[in-house]
Amino acid sequence: MRRTDTSAWPCNIARSAQVLADHWNVLLIRQACLGVRRYDDLQRSLGIGRNMLTLRLTLLVDEGILERVVYQQNPVRHEYRLTDKGRDAYTVLAAMDAWGRRWLAGPEGTPVLLHHETCGHDMHAVVVCSECRDPIDVREVTARMAPRPAATPID
Repeated sequence: MRRTDTSAWPCNIARSAQVLADHWNVLLIRQACLGVRRYDDLQRSLGIGRNMLTLRLTLLVDEGILERVVYQQNPVRHEYRLTDKGRDAYTVLAAMDAWGRRWLAGPEGTPVLLHHETCGHDMHAVVVCSECRDPIDVREVTARMAPRPAATPID
């Protein structure tokens, strides 16, 4: 089944889903966040087919989430490093981890803990309002169209 391209839709969630909604893309970004950078290591750690891995890495490079960097000259070999855009995607993964911890972990608890090196505590992501810092509740948020910039007069 072919997916609808949502990259030009007037919705940031739809645009993000175009890149992040594929489970291989999310898992590749997760692995990159964990420090896995080389093709063979990515393939081995995820058990992903080489053809699918090549396609997904190409997409993530084209999207500016990963950059392809030479780490060996003879033969030429590359590794895949997170860009600023890629590192910023970690907040989405951390929110997914928090949701999975709450709703999918089961009676044995979460298999992985996130540890915040800055404060020294295990943590989970909390999405809050950028203005008042209250946790976001879907029942208290509405969406509206952003104002369009005024047209520039022609001289």
